[in-house]
This record gives sequence, C-alpha cells and structure tokens, in this order.
Amino acid sequence: MQSRTPATRASGRPRSAEADAAILAATREALVEQGWSKLTLGDVATRAGVAKTTLYRRWAGKNELVVDAVAELFDELVLPDRGSLAADIEGVVLQFAAILARPEAASGLMAVVAESTRDDALRERIRSSVVERQKRLVLEGRSRAQGRGELPPETDPEEAARTVDLIFDVVAGAVVHRTLVSGHAADQDWVRDFTALLLGGLGAETRQP
Repeated sequence: MQSRTPATRASGRPRSAEADAAILAATREALVEQGWSKLTLGDVATRAGVAKTTLYRRWAGKNELVVDAVAELFDELVLPDRGSLAADIEGVVLQFAAILARPEAASGLMAVVAESTRDDALRERIRSSVVERQKRLVLEGRSRAQGRGELPPETDPEEAARTVDLIFDVVAGAVVHRTLVSGHAADQDWVRDFTALLLGGLGAETRQP
C-alpha cells in the first residue's frame, strides 16, 4: 500500500504543538493496548481528544503517524559521558535496548519497517525521522572520543560521513536484531561484549585483493 500524498494545511492556521503531543502519545497508548494491526485513526483521535480531520491535516495516514510516534521515543536517547568511548557506547546501547523493549516501540517499529518494503515514501520517512535524527549520537560520541584522544581526527568529510553511516548501521542493526528478531535481552553482559567487538574488531588482518 502506497502512502497517500501528505495533506496540506490551510494557511493562517498554526499547527498546535500541544495537539501534536497528545496525538503522538495517544498513538503510543493505542499501540500498547491494541497493537499496530488494530490501531485506527479514529481511536487515536478519540484518545487524544481531537477531531479525526485534525490527524489527516498532519499525517498522510496510519503508517506515517506511527513512524512519528515511535521516532519521538528515540529522541529520548542521550549519550552519557562515562569517561571513555567504550563506557559511553555501553550506556547508549542499553538505553536503546530499553526503548525497543517497550511494546509501543517494538510493535510500531516492526510494523512500519515491514510496510516500508513496498512503500518508498514510508521508507524515506523512517530514514529521515528515525535514522538521520539519531545519527547525532554517533557524531557526538565520535567528537567526544576525539577530544579525549581516543580516536584520531578525520580530515576527509566524505570518509567521515561514511564512517558515521557504518557505525550507526552496525549498532542499530545489532540491537534491533538482538531484541526484536532473535528475541533475546540486550543485557549488560551482551552490551559489554558487543562494545568490545565493535571497538576491537575481529582481530583479523585485512588484505586487499
């Protein structure tokens, strides 16, 4: 199912941040109680105390609404300053795993990712609302580690951007697979082992063909 073209708001009618917050909170509440398959915009509107048309002025449909509701959870992530790059990574990965363990995050994220396999617009929304926004954590961690002398400075902007993408993909992919696909806990022991592997690699020599 393809996403509908986003509705345009009438000029001169400012968007209410309070209404947005209520709608996103109501969406997460509905995800917990009903799951993605039974969630409807009508129910979300009732929970949020707004008209259904208010939702359609803001979101093109159910999938986009769920993406934004889940994305707001990931905005809670902070990179703790624990004194070392390894400890900082462990701290943020534990936070990430804790968010994924919440039913609204798990059901919402898995559902929209599945839907995005046949909806390019939805995939782009996930990329911009979740992935690109949370790369801030990689940038912050890298900058902090460079300031401590744990990582060398990077002079090539393109190579630095590729490194950020790769780090994010590795961390996010591993934690999502561990918690949502394999169904195992990303506990302190797993996070410590994963961080050691991330920072140390496999110890094998890399040979160019």
